[in-house]
Amino acid sequence: MDNIKEHELVVIGAGPGGYRAAFMAADLGLQVTLIDAQPNPGGVCLYRGCIPTKALLHLARVKEEAMKASAWGLTFQEPVIEREKVKAWKEGVIKQLTGGLGQLTKARKINYIQGWAKFTGPNTLLVKSKETEVFRFKQAIIATGVTPVKLPFVKEYTDRIMNAEIALELKTIPEKLLVIGGGYIGMESATIYRALGSEVSLVEVLSIVMPTMDKELTAVYLKQNKDLFKEQFFETRVTSLEEHDGKVIATMGAFKNNQLTGDPFTREYDAVLISAGMKPDTSALGLEEAGVEIDGSGFIRINEESRTNVPHIFAIGDVTGGALLAHKASYQGRIAAEVIAGKKAAFDARAIPAVVYTDPEIAVAGLSEQECQDQGIAYRSVKFPWAASGRAVANGDPAGLTKLIIEEDTDRILGAGIVGKGAGDLISEAV
Repeated sequence: MDNIKEHELVVIGAGPGGYRAAFMAADLGLQVTLIDAQPNPGGVCLYRGCIPTKALLHLARVKEEAMKASAWGLTFQEPVIEREKVKAWKEGVIKQLTGGLGQLTKARKINYIQGWAKFTGPNTLLVKSKETEVFRFKQAIIATGVTPVKLPFVKEYTDRIMNAEIALELKTIPEKLLVIGGGYIGMESATIYRALGSEVSLVEVLSIVMPTMDKELTAVYLKQNKDLFKEQFFETRVTSLEEHDGKVIATMGAFKNNQLTGDPFTREYDAVLISAGMKPDTSALGLEEAGVEIDGSGFIRINEESRTNVPHIFAIGDVTGGALLAHKASYQGRIAAEVIAGKKAAFDARAIPAVVYTDPEIAVAGLSEQECQDQGIAYRSVKFPWAASGRAVANGDPAGLTKLIIEEDTDRILGAGIVGKGAGDLISEAV
């Protein structure tokens, strides 16, 4: 047991929650060890999620504006997508940001380990990097995030049967692409590939896209995106995907009342992008060895301090469930670090904004109408169409809507929703 290394605080996972927790803890005087599989902090968000997605969505918006500008009297040549240059630019963005986080880690004298960690007890970890070591820790923060759900009939992902992370690698731009799943990741991915030149189709088991989003906001978005998809299959489930002669054969059928109905049918695509949800990335953590409790979906249970049922083990970010948002994880990371450092802090999720970076963007914060109804809160909604906004009309973006949810008795703003260009920036005014 003499070779066991003692650590004051170990943070497992270096995404937005993990590195924020590590940075804050180091700033508060704690000795911090940060463990992640990547060479620098950043996590899925910077390497294979938020940042490359936003970089490519920016490209999509620039292309769209260039094509719209002729209506304003400004004509460009037809935009040409050079895939390798786009890919290099995206990779450059990732390298710059993750490299910067690496420098910040060194500046704070955080012990960064590129490797994997697994609990072997409530105070010990088996850490695999260049060497395999056993750590004993006083406090730990779990920030391992989530991983894409794999459909049962998909044995492995390929260049043609992709999850969203593989799709961001831009190994090819398929002529015909099927997106499975109409959540925010699926819709953002569809926006990207449509801009890159793919003919995109969608299949969704529900009757609508982005089902958790305010329906009035979604309606404005859909009106502006009538031509986004070549074909749309709602209340439909894909039952198999088979690669054959450089194509993917998708078999699907009508899906209602949680069962397949009617006869199956097939469509042929050059590639399929699966965006069927996320699950907690905890399978290799050894949570049972540490005694950490999870809920029925596998997410780690925590209290308002981000503390698990094991008092000296904390969990933050997507691995704890709820809204899967990088800035929420970052906020929880700060809370956990402050609590560990002996400060009073608690997590309050009432006004955390969420943004879908489609075109136009959709952003919400606070309570929705449905949540007010479910909680029996008396409210009224106030709406402002952007067609009445001089700035929006002058910018060529009149197709937008701002909506506020106001408590009837107090006139207090309970929630806000915005759809339109720059909605993700504007929502901060309501928070």
